[in-house]
Amino acid sequence: MGALTPLAVKIGSISWMPRYLPQIVYCDNLVQRLTRQRYGLLDIAGLPNITLRVAGRRSGVMRTTRLLAVPVEDGRWLIAGSYFGGPDMPQWVYNLRAAGEAEMSSRGHPHPVTARELDGAERSAAWERLRSVWPNFDLYVTRTDRTIPVFQLDPV
Repeated sequence: MGALTPLAVKIGSISWMPRYLPQIVYCDNLVQRLTRQRYGLLDIAGLPNITLRVAGRRSGVMRTTRLLAVPVEDGRWLIAGSYFGGPDMPQWVYNLRAAGEAEMSSRGHPHPVTARELDGAERSAAWERLRSVWPNFDLYVTRTDRTIPVFQLDPV
């Protein structure tokens, strides 16, 4: 956690944030380009994150998404398809479900991973870990009717 993390949590709790996600992604991509892929908005906010590359379920084209992620022991990571609590499921969720595998980078070190969607007690435990880093996940649950999927990424 960094000095700007509380500000990021406050901004992330704003109810109209899902409407501006495309602009946020644009700004994040701009910051990444300007820093030669070393930093993004999540890095500036002091939050753990990964870059996920997964094949499109229809096109097969590799799609890249920067995600808030929580590291777990043995190189595993947890991610959630929250989309700021918006009504739509993020496209990367569909792609990851279809592919079952992806490439992830943390601090510029890419490696292949397998993805497993969690449910039941395992999902609940993972949700608590995600909430400990980003408390707004609970707020996002109240904003949407869909179940926010939680994935564990395991190194291959």
